[in-house]
Amino acid sequence: MGLCHGKSAAVQEPAEEEETQVAAGAAAPAAGGDDGVASPAKAPPTPKQPKFSFYLPSPLPPSSYKGSPANSSVASTPARKRPFPPPSPAKHIRALLARRHGSVKPNEASIPEGAEPDLGLDKSFGYSKHFAAKYDLGREVGRGHFGYTCAAKAKKGELKGEDVAVKVIPKAKMTTAIAIEDVRREVRILSSLTGHSNLVQFYDAFEDEENVYVVMELLKGGELLDRILARGGKYSEEDAKVVIHQILSVASFCHLQGVVHRDLKPENFLFMTKDENSALKVIDFGLSDFVKPDERLNDIVGSAYYVAPEVLHRSYGTEADMWSIGVIAYILLCGSRPFWARTESGIFRAVLKADPNFDEIPWPTLSAEAKDFVRRLLNKDYRKRMTAAQALCHPWIRGTQEVKINLDMIIYRLMRAYISSSSLRKSALRALAKTLTIDQLFYLKEQFTLLGPNKSGHISLQNMKTALMKNSSGAMNDSRVVDFVNSICNIPYGKFDFEEFAASAISVYQMEGLESWEQHAQQAYELFDKEGNRPIVIEELASELGLGPSVPLHVVLKDWIKHPDGKLSFLGFTKLLHGVSSRTIPKV
Repeated sequence: MGLCHGKSAAVQEPAEEEETQVAAGAAAPAAGGDDGVASPAKAPPTPKQPKFSFYLPSPLPPSSYKGSPANSSVASTPARKRPFPPPSPAKHIRALLARRHGSVKPNEASIPEGAEPDLGLDKSFGYSKHFAAKYDLGREVGRGHFGYTCAAKAKKGELKGEDVAVKVIPKAKMTTAIAIEDVRREVRILSSLTGHSNLVQFYDAFEDEENVYVVMELLKGGELLDRILARGGKYSEEDAKVVIHQILSVASFCHLQGVVHRDLKPENFLFMTKDENSALKVIDFGLSDFVKPDERLNDIVGSAYYVAPEVLHRSYGTEADMWSIGVIAYILLCGSRPFWARTESGIFRAVLKADPNFDEIPWPTLSAEAKDFVRRLLNKDYRKRMTAAQALCHPWIRGTQEVKINLDMIIYRLMRAYISSSSLRKSALRALAKTLTIDQLFYLKEQFTLLGPNKSGHISLQNMKTALMKNSSGAMNDSRVVDFVNSICNIPYGKFDFEEFAASAISVYQMEGLESWEQHAQQAYELFDKEGNRPIVIEELASELGLGPSVPLHVVLKDWIKHPDGKLSFLGFTKLLHGVSSRTIPKV
């Protein structure tokens, strides 16, 4: 949902270029031809010679996803005695979609709308019923599985005479309570996320007996995907930076508000005008959801080529959007998808198992910063992935343009963990923070400044709340971001100078994702050994880790302590950095 412009319903994409959607959470997704809604699986057509390099198969070597059906052929169809292939995740996803929205299988006749059973669903949304009095509905500009988008002209009110886009969602398509709630949620998200230049502008929502009407600005510049294809499949580094900067800017804004988009892809970014330098705006919040800072989502939604590994594992947060942005960046820079197969299952297996290829042309000719940027977004461990605010601070993005940085919610989560840590772990984190480079400190300095230090260069927990409220929107009420921050601010604690803030806001997992991690860890341990390390009492360390009296401490912790002096070993130091608890220590 939320699509303000789409391909004409009369235009049909070549079958081999259609992207399979894997949505299980949208009642009325966007009205474009590729709108984030799972369509029933189709038999793959005979491949044609691709017109653009964007549609070339991934440069991944076949050995990196041997189990993918993409490597099979008609001649290799297994005989009856051979083992069956693993079940397709796509079947599970389509089953979820069918249960959620009552969608039909590809070869089944649709149930006539008048013959639908009366499910007793309340399809009253409480929106204004005066749509026809305010707008003249014009031509259809796009169509999706559950609705369609039309151009329209305002007849009265503040928008009188202006062209707008109207998403029309038939109530007859809302066959489950979840589908109805999905429509409510999209309107709620669109109406509460306001004020960002790269976000489609929402005007109003209406309803009548037959439809819900979502009125937004009309974006006339076409899809990012169309521009990629018009350029022969890829962008130069400098042009790609301009696009990615805008995508990161709106993603960081949404993530701070506690909104995860869940379907970021080139089709869901539209240009305002046909001008080459037109602003880019994100659309289609039909799969979006609110996510609390300390909780995970579990429904599988998105588009197959852009879906993050943790989404397929059914435990994810805003980091899933960052993976999708990594895929977009990869496509912009080289013109092909990092994970490719001819079937849904093949795509999912590649996403879960294969690594992106950075050896084929043009990657050897691109800058080291560009490759590092993409690698740090396409890390399969979501804990090691950059956030949107961190990505904006990456040298590749900020090297040639002025970048506005948003507050980052990960700072609040890390500081809460730091406050509850022991003095021993705080000392270890301070040692690690002293090893950061100038580029790594740039992001932390920006975040510290946004928190509003006083003249003496200190911040308090109250500063954290004040800074957040300056950047809040109505979405925070649904994502409970303010409640989360209040829970931190209610903890008795003193003030942070920048040195302690850097220690509290450093992510050990993200540091582990760097090629230089071993040097950082070794250097930090040497500093810790000189300044903070001391003979460790086994019982003290056990208390730090939450180990109970029944645990054989000397057996469990023997590798943590150096035998000559009784101080923490390097292994113990690195585990302490993570704040290891008894839940992560193997049972003996």
